[in-house]
Order: sequence, then C-alpha cells, then structure tokens
Amino acid sequence: YGFQAQPMGFPGGFVAPPVQNQPTMGGTIWMPIPPSIPNCPPGLEYLTQIDKVLIHQQLELLEIVTGFEASNKYELKNALGQRVFFATEDTDCLTRNCCGPSRPFTIRIVDNLGREVITLQRPLRCSSCCWPCCLQELEVQAPPGTPVGYVVQNWHVCLPKFTIQDEKRMDILKITGPCVVCRCCEDVNFEVKSVDETCAVGRISKQWTGLVQEMFTDTDNFGISFPMDLDVKMKAVMIGACFLI
Repeated sequence: YGFQAQPMGFPGGFVAPPVQNQPTMGGTIWMPIPPSIPNCPPGLEYLTQIDKVLIHQQLELLEIVTGFEASNKYELKNALGQRVFFATEDTDCLTRNCCGPSRPFTIRIVDNLGREVITLQRPLRCSSCCWPCCLQELEVQAPPGTPVGYVVQNWHVCLPKFTIQDEKRMDILKITGPCVVCRCCEDVNFEVKSVDETCAVGRISKQWTGLVQEMFTDTDNFGISFPMDLDVKMKAVMIGACFLI
C-alpha cells in the first residue's frame, strides 16, 4: 500500500504540501490505514479521523439499458476524495425488482483490506404514515454480528423523522427531513439533532447530481457530516441512517 509522506517544515513556519504518494488499488486512492485503537471496533479507526463522509452510488450501465434494478454498489470517501470504504448490496433480483425502494436488504461495507467492517440489515417494512406499527428500521453491526446501534423511523404525518439508538436501544440522536424530499436543482438536507432536538449535531444531504442523471438513473450521491469527536459507533450508525434514507 506504499507509504504516507510526511510534510516537510521550512523556515518561517511554512509547511510544504505532502507528496501525493497515497495508497492505491486499481487506480483508486485509498485513505491511509490508521493504527488500531483500543475499544474501537476493528475497521472503524478510519472514522476517528474524519468528520465528513461522501457516498457515491456507482452507475450501472446494465440497469440503464434493461430497466432492471441491479445490486447497488457505493464508494465511501473522505473530504479529500480518498476512498474509506466500499459498500455492496446483498439482495436477490426478485426482491430488488418487486419490492423497489422498500425492499429488505443487507449492505456489506468493507475497508481497503477487504475486511467486512460494517453490516447494515433492514427487514421488509412499510414507510407510510398510514402504518405506524410497521415503519422502517435498520440494524448496524460492527463488526458483523455485533450490533452497535439502530435507526428507527418515527411516525409523523408529513415529515420523514428517524431516531438513532445505541446498542442498548437508548435514544442518542434525532433526524428530521423536509416535507418534500425531491427537489429540482438543489440538495435535500436531513438535519441531525440532539435527542431534545434543540442542538444541531450534523447533517445528511442528498446531493443534486444534474438533470440528466436525476431523470434517467436512480444513482444517488449523499454527504454526511458529524462532529469529529462523536462516538465512532454513532458515526457508523449515521452511515447506516444515510443508506436507510
């Protein structure tokens, strides 16, 4: 994976930019592998060093040509454009094309060593306010098999609202989206707030990708921002909330 060059100091306090010799794989620039951290789920050390995650859904040409929903794949990058994780949807063809956006899924997120570090599991549920007893829910596991949190949809007449919970089902954060989640030529923001909804903590944004891509494909770009010192497990759950949204 090469090495991470260290910045060189010069007189007067000037710091030269680092040499662009970053770890690469298949032409993709990966975020350098961080050292292990005690009490941190393996693979989540990357999240301790970033306060933003950009999620880019890969364009599937076969899906555009045939109209059949393919298994989604996503790149997760930091603010510098370095790939942090790669995510793949694990569903069958019948489920994807019959259940649409409400389909149950398992999303497996791997790091740059190919280790599965986060698993997202969503059962088949309804997202309509007419069925308050069967709203969306997602479980976040890190590592796979060890729940670290949940994302639960809250009933509301017109607003998309969610609660982020820890592994003990204690409410940690709230997410509130706009009444209209499809807007032309602008981003759609979901605000992440404290449990009492008085303090802004972060944001999940669906980014406008252009008229052609929005009209003829279902590929999405999302951005997630959170405090640098937020619990790394809650950062992972916020990534899961983005996929649920």
